[in-house]
Amino acid sequence: MLRIAVLMFCVFSITTGEFVVAGILPEVAADLQVTVGTAGLLVTAYAVGMIAGGPLLTAATAGIDRKRLMLALLALAVLGNTVSALAPGFALLLVARVVTALATSTFFAQAIVLAVSSAPPERAGTMVARLAFGMNLAMILGAPIGTQIGSHCGWRATFAVIAAACLLGLGLVLWQLTSPSEERRTSAVSELRTLRRGPVLMSLAVTAVGNVGVLMVFSYLAPLLTELGGHPATRLPVLLFAYGIGATIGNLVGGTLYDRNPQLFQPLLLSLLAAVLAGSWFVATSPTLTVVAVVAIGLLGFAIIPGMQARVMATAAEAPTLAMAVNASGYQLGRV
Repeated sequence: MLRIAVLMFCVFSITTGEFVVAGILPEVAADLQVTVGTAGLLVTAYAVGMIAGGPLLTAATAGIDRKRLMLALLALAVLGNTVSALAPGFALLLVARVVTALATSTFFAQAIVLAVSSAPPERAGTMVARLAFGMNLAMILGAPIGTQIGSHCGWRATFAVIAAACLLGLGLVLWQLTSPSEERRTSAVSELRTLRRGPVLMSLAVTAVGNVGVLMVFSYLAPLLTELGGHPATRLPVLLFAYGIGATIGNLVGGTLYDRNPQLFQPLLLSLLAAVLAGSWFVATSPTLTVVAVVAIGLLGFAIIPGMQARVMATAAEAPTLAMAVNASGYQLGRV
């Protein structure tokens, strides 16, 4: 449990840097004198870094001791967020987000493999949900707090605090985590061979297609809620908190449901998510109903994640790390 707690905190620190951008886009755009649409390229750049760079970095580091690799990835996250905080212009900020994304994708893949390998196969969904709880905390606490910091102290302060959190996570990994003594790291060739298998490719495709709608909505949540939904900008932290509450409940429930009956509950949750996303279009101009839609999207969007991760782990059991990195990349397609 201590290992999971440390991994959860690291996931929380890294993914806060991913989710908080949705809440500070207007501040970034105003300060760097670009449009909100142009500032949205920060979300796209982060997604591209995870989609293209994450799997490449994971394959290139396949044989490295897992603890040393995770320490290096956290150091890269510290560097990326520090440069983001100090960037004098939009171009350098864009590059810094790509660098940080490389660490996010590869670290999350390593953390998932460690978490799932420490539990029996029938508990895979629950273990993924526990680790993904760090991502939920990034939404419930990290993104709203980061948005508040950005509103009162400037968006640069937000990235500075995230860099400090990643540095603390690095210290915790150095202090508490050890690479499993019985673990034998696979080669890049073995990892790549696993990706050629039909069940693995199908599992990855489900992740990519199933999350497109959720990520498209979340990426532009701030302008959608303020300009279309009629909410004041000061209410954004509360709305992000509501989304995070829904995501947390969905994550924990989704992991349990997957372990009980994956063939029944995973398709059911995906169908409900599609229905809610479609229905949100008709209530977009109602301030009250948009809050309900935000919570429902967060709940169902995260309820499907434990099952998707566990399925990829099961189909790529012999060499799962690269498959998990590609799965994280597939999750990001909706941001591009």
